[in-house]
Amino acid sequence: MKFLDQVKIYVKAGNGGDGSPSFRREKFIEYGGPDGGDGGSGGSVILKAERNLNTLIDYRYQQHHKAKRGDNGSGQKRTGKSGDDLILKVPLGTQVFEEDNKTLIYDFVKVGERFIVASGGKGGLGNIRFKSSTNRAPKKFTKGTLGEEFVIWLQLKTIADIGIIGLPNAGKSSLLAAITNANPKIANYQFTTLNPNLGVANYDNKEITIADIPGLVEGAHKGTGLGIQFLKHIERCKSLLHMIDITDKDLRKSYKQIKNELKNYSSKISKKKELVVLNKTDLIDDNEIKKIIKDFSKYIKSEVMTLTTFEKKSVSKIKAKLISYAS
Repeated sequence: MKFLDQVKIYVKAGNGGDGSPSFRREKFIEYGGPDGGDGGSGGSVILKAERNLNTLIDYRYQQHHKAKRGDNGSGQKRTGKSGDDLILKVPLGTQVFEEDNKTLIYDFVKVGERFIVASGGKGGLGNIRFKSSTNRAPKKFTKGTLGEEFVIWLQLKTIADIGIIGLPNAGKSSLLAAITNANPKIANYQFTTLNPNLGVANYDNKEITIADIPGLVEGAHKGTGLGIQFLKHIERCKSLLHMIDITDKDLRKSYKQIKNELKNYSSKISKKKELVVLNKTDLIDDNEIKKIIKDFSKYIKSEVMTLTTFEKKSVSKIKAKLISYAS
């Protein structure tokens, strides 16, 4: 499925049904009184947050959404049937903006949350409502009111406990596949991951959500390589797992490059709790690994761990550590 994290849609709630101007017409009843029923209410358009969705792609192909109108009232005091509500499912983390795409209306942060984005119109009143001691045969009735209609923007900002960041081809997708139920595309070349991927990891009866963010390149905070589009998905992660290929010639440079992009985009993101993981340790010998860790740890404040996704023990250590970072 393709990824889409921003879309513009039109929503229209159902109009209320009209009241009825009916009078009783029965045999042997010469002057039947008013018996017109009320119109039914129009259906509302409701947005609902779902955990099993991670893209807004469905709304690219269907951008107009209308709820059903209420039925008109009828004789014998029968009220018209109300229109069904239209429920639109959106991913957890979706934000709703007005047409200007700047004014925030609602933010979905919990699974199952509902928000009425357009309320249905009220049903009109039948003529029986206007019967009085001085007006025994009212012809007056009212029409249903119009349902609300809006043009809105939906923006998705991924919500996850851990966000995996790093340069392209650092092994982020391989880790996600190793510790969660996700099936991201994995290959030995840069920019394999073109969209954020979500997975759920279970360890010691605890569950955490992990997001694999596409590789960031220099200038990402300015939009290079679709950087801004991806950086915003890190904003809501509780902690970050900064993955670095241990075979990189200059680990400090690789580390600083990502940290600078985070800082230039948002100082708040750059201050998030961080676990640094040196990946692909299966490609070098143990003595060299120890030397690299010793030298690299001198220049950073974050905790440093090593990883090879080819060893279950190594993957389990990372998974156990992430549980503490997600709390």
